[in-house]
Amino acid sequence: MVYKTAPARREVQKNVHLVLHLIALVAGILGIYAVFKFHHEMRISNLVSLHSWLGISTICLFGLQWVLAFFSFVFPGSNTGSRTSYLSWHVFLGMVVFLLAVCTAEMGITEKFIYEGLKRNQEALIVKFTGLLIFLFAVSVSLTILIPRGY
Repeated sequence: MVYKTAPARREVQKNVHLVLHLIALVAGILGIYAVFKFHHEMRISNLVSLHSWLGISTICLFGLQWVLAFFSFVFPGSNTGSRTSYLSWHVFLGMVVFLLAVCTAEMGITEKFIYEGLKRNQEALIVKFTGLLIFLFAVSVSLTILIPRGY
Protein backbone atom coordinates (compact mmCIF):
# COMPACT_ATOMS: atom_id res chain seq x y z
CA MET A 1 0.00 0.00 0.00
CA VAL A 2 2.89 2.37 0.70
CA TYR A 3 4.01 2.12 -2.91
CA LYS A 4 0.59 3.26 -4.14
CA THR A 5 -0.28 5.86 -1.50
CA ALA A 6 2.95 7.56 -0.38
CA PRO A 7 4.21 10.23 -2.79
CA ALA A 8 7.93 9.68 -2.28
CA ARG A 9 10.98 8.26 -4.00
CA ARG A 10 11.03 4.49 -4.49
CA GLU A 11 13.82 4.05 -1.93
CA VAL A 12 11.85 5.96 0.73
CA GLN A 13 8.72 3.92 -0.04
CA LYS A 14 10.72 0.71 0.28
CA ASN A 15 12.16 1.72 3.66
CA VAL A 16 8.75 2.81 4.99
CA HIS A 17 7.26 -0.49 3.78
CA LEU A 18 10.05 -2.43 5.49
CA VAL A 19 9.78 -0.56 8.81
CA LEU A 20 5.96 -0.71 8.97
CA HIS A 21 6.05 -4.44 8.36
CA LEU A 22 8.76 -4.90 10.99
CA ILE A 23 6.58 -3.05 13.50
CA ALA A 24 3.62 -5.24 12.53
CA LEU A 25 5.72 -8.39 12.91
CA VAL A 26 6.95 -7.38 16.37
CA ALA A 27 3.39 -6.46 17.42
CA GLY A 28 2.13 -9.83 16.15
CA ILE A 29 4.82 -11.74 18.01
CA LEU A 30 4.06 -9.81 21.22
CA GLY A 31 0.36 -10.54 20.72
CA ILE A 32 0.98 -14.26 20.36
CA TYR A 33 3.22 -14.18 23.45
CA ALA A 34 0.49 -12.38 25.43
CA VAL A 35 -2.11 -14.96 24.41
CA PHE A 36 0.10 -17.89 25.41
CA LYS A 37 0.96 -16.19 28.71
CA PHE A 38 -2.73 -15.49 29.44
CA HIS A 39 -3.70 -19.06 28.59
CA HIS A 40 -0.93 -20.40 30.82
CA GLU A 41 -1.99 -18.20 33.78
CA MET A 42 -5.69 -19.09 33.34
CA ARG A 43 -4.88 -22.77 32.74
CA ILE A 44 -6.55 -22.72 29.31
CA SER A 45 -5.42 -25.08 26.57
CA ASN A 46 -3.51 -23.56 23.65
CA LEU A 47 -4.12 -24.04 19.95
CA VAL A 48 -7.54 -25.68 20.23
CA SER A 49 -9.44 -23.70 17.59
CA LEU A 50 -9.05 -23.01 13.89
CA HIS A 51 -8.64 -19.34 14.82
CA SER A 52 -5.52 -20.11 16.86
CA TRP A 53 -4.04 -22.37 14.18
CA LEU A 54 -4.60 -19.73 11.50
CA GLY A 55 -3.14 -17.08 13.79
CA ILE A 56 0.07 -19.05 14.33
CA SER A 57 0.26 -19.83 10.60
CA THR A 58 -0.25 -16.17 9.72
CA ILE A 59 2.48 -14.84 11.99
CA CYS A 60 4.92 -17.58 10.90
CA LEU A 61 4.29 -16.93 7.19
CA PHE A 62 4.50 -13.19 7.77
CA GLY A 63 7.86 -13.58 9.54
CA LEU A 64 9.16 -15.84 6.76
CA GLN A 65 7.96 -13.37 4.12
CA TRP A 66 9.69 -10.50 5.94
CA VAL A 67 13.01 -12.35 6.25
CA LEU A 68 12.95 -13.50 2.61
CA ALA A 69 12.11 -9.98 1.44
CA PHE A 70 14.85 -8.46 3.58
CA PHE A 71 17.51 -10.71 2.08
CA SER A 72 16.08 -10.34 -1.43
CA PHE A 73 15.40 -6.60 -1.61
CA VAL A 74 17.33 -4.85 1.17
CA PHE A 75 20.43 -6.86 1.97
CA PRO A 76 23.42 -5.57 -0.02
CA GLY A 77 24.66 -7.82 -2.77
CA SER A 78 21.39 -9.47 -3.70
CA ASN A 79 21.14 -10.25 -7.40
CA THR A 80 18.91 -7.98 -9.53
CA GLY A 81 17.69 -10.96 -11.55
CA SER A 82 16.58 -12.84 -8.45
CA ARG A 83 14.88 -9.69 -7.15
CA THR A 84 12.85 -9.40 -10.33
CA SER A 85 11.81 -13.06 -10.31
CA TYR A 86 10.89 -12.95 -6.60
CA LEU A 87 8.87 -9.70 -6.79
CA SER A 88 5.67 -11.21 -8.20
CA TRP A 89 5.87 -14.03 -5.63
CA HIS A 90 6.45 -11.46 -2.90
CA VAL A 91 3.31 -9.56 -3.86
CA PHE A 92 1.29 -12.78 -4.14
CA LEU A 93 2.49 -14.15 -0.79
CA GLY A 94 1.90 -10.76 0.80
CA MET A 95 -1.73 -10.89 -0.33
CA VAL A 96 -2.05 -14.47 0.94
CA VAL A 97 -0.70 -13.48 4.36
CA PHE A 98 -2.95 -10.40 4.45
CA LEU A 99 -6.07 -12.40 3.57
CA LEU A 100 -5.07 -15.09 6.07
CA ALA A 101 -4.83 -12.38 8.74
CA VAL A 102 -8.29 -11.11 7.76
CA CYS A 103 -9.73 -14.64 8.00
CA THR A 104 -8.06 -15.08 11.38
CA ALA A 105 -9.54 -11.80 12.65
CA GLU A 106 -13.01 -12.72 11.39
CA MET A 107 -12.79 -16.14 13.05
CA GLY A 108 -11.62 -14.54 16.29
CA ILE A 109 -14.60 -12.21 16.27
CA THR A 110 -16.95 -15.14 15.60
CA GLU A 111 -15.30 -17.20 18.33
CA LYS A 112 -15.70 -14.35 20.82
CA PHE A 113 -19.31 -13.90 19.74
CA ILE A 114 -20.11 -17.57 20.33
CA TYR A 115 -18.21 -17.96 23.63
CA GLU A 116 -19.69 -14.80 25.12
CA GLY A 117 -23.19 -15.90 24.10
CA LEU A 118 -24.00 -12.54 22.55
CA LYS A 119 -27.50 -12.35 21.14
CA ARG A 120 -29.22 -9.06 20.35
CA ASN A 121 -27.64 -6.40 22.49
CA GLN A 122 -25.45 -3.47 21.55
CA GLU A 123 -22.28 -5.44 22.14
CA ALA A 124 -23.38 -8.00 19.54
CA LEU A 125 -24.10 -5.18 17.10
CA ILE A 126 -20.60 -3.76 17.61
CA VAL A 127 -19.05 -7.20 17.03
CA LYS A 128 -21.00 -7.68 13.79
CA PHE A 129 -20.22 -4.18 12.58
CA THR A 130 -16.50 -4.68 13.32
CA GLY A 131 -16.53 -7.91 11.30
CA LEU A 132 -18.18 -6.11 8.39
CA LEU A 133 -15.62 -3.29 8.55
CA ILE A 134 -12.74 -5.80 8.49
CA PHE A 135 -14.25 -7.41 5.40
CA LEU A 136 -14.68 -4.05 3.65
CA PHE A 137 -11.11 -3.12 4.54
CA ALA A 138 -9.87 -6.39 2.99
CA VAL A 139 -11.83 -5.71 -0.19
CA SER A 140 -10.48 -2.17 -0.49
CA VAL A 141 -6.86 -3.25 0.11
CA SER A 142 -7.21 -6.11 -2.38
CA LEU A 143 -8.60 -3.76 -5.03
CA THR A 144 -5.82 -1.27 -4.41
CA ILE A 145 -3.19 -3.97 -4.88
CA LEU A 146 -4.82 -5.63 -7.90
CA ILE A 147 -5.64 -2.48 -9.89
CA PRO A 148 -2.56 -1.24 -11.76
CA ARG A 149 -1.31 2.32 -11.32
CA GLY A 150 -2.68 4.96 -13.62
CA TYR A 151 -6.37 4.08 -13.31
